[in-house]
Amino acid sequence: MTFLTRKHLPRRTVLRGLGAAVALPVLDAMIPAATALAQTAARPKTRLSCIYIPHGATMDLWTPKTAGRDFEFSQILKPFEPFRQSVNVISNLAHRNVAPASAEDSGGAENHSRAAAVFLTGAHPFKGDRAKVGASVDQIAAAAMGQDTPLPSVEMSIEPTIGGCDLNFTCAYRNTLSYRNESLPQPMENDPQLVFERLFGDGATDAQRRERRAQSASILDSIGSQVSQLQRGISAADRARMDDYLQEVREIERRVQRMGEKLAGNAALPDAPAGAPPSFEAHVDLMCDLQVLAFKTEITRIATLMMARDNSNTRYASSGVSEGFHNASHHSNERRNMEQFALINAFHARLIAAFLAKLQNTPDGEHDMLHNSMVLYGSSMSDANEHNYDPLPIILAGNAGGRLQGNRHLSFPAHTPMSNLLLGMLHKLDVPAERIGDSTEPLAI
Repeated sequence: MTFLTRKHLPRRTVLRGLGAAVALPVLDAMIPAATALAQTAARPKTRLSCIYIPHGATMDLWTPKTAGRDFEFSQILKPFEPFRQSVNVISNLAHRNVAPASAEDSGGAENHSRAAAVFLTGAHPFKGDRAKVGASVDQIAAAAMGQDTPLPSVEMSIEPTIGGCDLNFTCAYRNTLSYRNESLPQPMENDPQLVFERLFGDGATDAQRRERRAQSASILDSIGSQVSQLQRGISAADRARMDDYLQEVREIERRVQRMGEKLAGNAALPDAPAGAPPSFEAHVDLMCDLQVLAFKTEITRIATLMMARDNSNTRYASSGVSEGFHNASHHSNERRNMEQFALINAFHARLIAAFLAKLQNTPDGEHDMLHNSMVLYGSSMSDANEHNYDPLPIILAGNAGGRLQGNRHLSFPAHTPMSNLLLGMLHKLDVPAERIGDSTEPLAI
């Protein structure tokens, strides 16, 4: 008689099998001549990258003085000037769902608890021990355009997960940008080694990853055989549970197959990275390398990156400011303090500009990867000193495969919903969404 036990059919075995099934390059910076299928594709598909920074900006030093084409880049946004033809600055957008929704809610510091959850959803995050917000733009896109890649999306952060959240909000709101639906947050990973293993396979060396990839097929075959035997003589309820389990196995088989197709022909490659670098800027740089490589090999076309968590008081020595991030954002409307905070804003802009350079320097079909990408960068707060959410600092870079022009400062009417931009982005990706968050119509971008 065969028994269903955790010992013989552990769930983790299947997931381990997926992690072992892949072998891939490590990082762009380590492999100057890496080969990727995307380089030979005649018409590469658009990639989507969404990058969040909390605490807003010194808005008068962020916003260009004139609208339209050939605008002059502001003090904070100067690092983006080399990519003018692929950059849009978008002004006067608002995320009103960062604010309280009812008399029971309060604003002020609570806006920090809601801000990240609103950035890609446009929906109001309600209090409680479980998330209740809305599907995020990356996950809506992943459901429509991420099913023919091994991973529909990847979610990354620079700072680790935090606990002990207060004000009766679930900690999910501060720990992720990404929501599959209104109650299912996607976990974000801040360890580059674990991101690498999720994307490209478990194992410290290329040889280990290849060996584990070979093992995966036999693991999945074995599980399929075991499940077929176990389905005999069990109750209808257990058969339903096993059917759900088999769906997961089939999804893993699909991913393994897709990974095999994507990775066919790759040569032996260097070892995987080991943990996070000690400096913030090196950590961001490494995560951006991983994004570029994942896009280039088409393991996924959709990525999110949380640069910091709301209320983060990280000190950025390379910015020239000794004050912690959150403290600096509360500038008390003193001009000197506002200018100091702008230095932190510009420091972050330099790191994102370096990511755009990586994309631009990566061939992708007849163009480069920046041409074939759409990169959203910004915050759900405007002036963190006031905890407000209007107007927001927003950049949209990349040309979406020729569907998005650059070299524009797009200034919309005051209080235009940021969700209208999210909806417009989905339409540029050929995702036929009718609404997201509090959108009223797709933004004309």
